[in-house]
Amino acid sequence: MSGWVALSVLACGGGAAVIRYLVSRALPVRPGHIPGGVLLVNVTGAMIGGAALGLAERAAISEDLRLIILTGVCGGLTTFSTWSVETLELVDNGRWRAGLVNVGVTLLLGVVACAVAYLLAR
Repeated sequence: MSGWVALSVLACGGGAAVIRYLVSRALPVRPGHIPGGVLLVNVTGAMIGGAALGLAERAAISEDLRLIILTGVCGGLTTFSTWSVETLELVDNGRWRAGLVNVGVTLLLGVVACAVAYLLAR
């Protein structure tokens, strides 16, 4: 891996993390609702990842760019740890149904978004 790729992953990851922060501030967790901001960035990241895989499969983007997008952009944007903590907090606060809905909706929308973007990009 070249230094340029490593710096690009760093820059894209940092920029995507700032976007994730801004989305979480704009869409804070509201009582009685699933964490919408985390859902949005995770589904968006899955969609970006699917598109990157599809484009790389047909050689529309280089392997370096694929790595930058998947590791930098998607890694900085998506947030498995926050999603896990917020799901646990829902369950811990007696909102186990909301916790289950959060898990189901995030997984379903994430996989669907990834698959649709992948199929459209390849």
